[in-house]
Amino acid sequence: MTSLIQLEYIIAVDTYRHFVTAAEKCFVTQPTLSMQIKKLEDDLGVIIFDRTKQPIIPTEVGKKVIEQARKIISESKKINELINDYNNSVKGEISIGIIPSLAPYLLPLFIGKFTKKYPDLQIKVVELLSEEIISLLKKDLLDVGLLVTPLHEKGIIEQPLFYEEMMVYSNKSHSITKNKTLSIDQLVNPGLWLLGDGHCFRSQVVNLCNYKNELKNDTHFEYESGSLETIKKLVEVEGGFTILPELAVDEKNDSSPTIIKHFNKEIPLREVSMIYSRNYTKKKIINLLNNEIVKSIPVHMLKKERGKIVEWR
Repeated sequence: MTSLIQLEYIIAVDTYRHFVTAAEKCFVTQPTLSMQIKKLEDDLGVIIFDRTKQPIIPTEVGKKVIEQARKIISESKKINELINDYNNSVKGEISIGIIPSLAPYLLPLFIGKFTKKYPDLQIKVVELLSEEIISLLKKDLLDVGLLVTPLHEKGIIEQPLFYEEMMVYSNKSHSITKNKTLSIDQLVNPGLWLLGDGHCFRSQVVNLCNYKNELKNDTHFEYESGSLETIKKLVEVEGGFTILPELAVDEKNDSSPTIIKHFNKEIPLREVSMIYSRNYTKKKIINLLNNEIVKSIPVHMLKKERGKIVEWR
């Protein structure tokens, strides 16, 4: 008879693609884990993993068994959630992945209040690229992701939170500041600083500008950054301009050598959402987290109709 432990073992091997690592994560010895998986295979009459490959990969039927195992384990975890709901308590653990272009601006708005409100809840937050968050969610190594949507990703639920205006952040010496009004076609202009490859906001800016090979700055070096704050400093010191999401912008600093400019017609927006897998079990916690984030955001940023969403995928 198949046990939940055996299902957890095959999920671990599928996640880490290594028997020793999977055993360590499951807090058992490698021979114990291997023996239980072999017993499961014998009972089912199929081979779940192709052990001739390195790293280990599931067989075709193994993929289907593992997919069903993830659903069963997810459903079994709902028992604890039912008990917590019955006792009207908020406790346990939640792991949150958040993209670097969002973390330093969004987290300070809500995380302190959220942790104080629910002291029995253990919260782990890690900065990751969007594709990494999606991958870890599908492997049940993350509970929730905070990133930019839409994703159009099978098996992922998107819950929009707010909509950030995309603005031009320019050194006052750059020619783009001379325009009384600003349109998107004026972004095809030397001096544009961008995040490095892999960041969804870079892809959004490229899609907004609708050009790729012409992306150049007029300095004597190229620099790919994972930090919007670094790019802001480069604009201040070296010149040029960049595109920033609304939360990253401080429009009150009049002494800065930079200037913020808004697009005069259709406002480009980035949609920030909470995402989780379809097997998600911590429904109560995710709703509380959603409410806390929405309460911390300026009201005008909750309105989707104030502009047009720029996709990055």
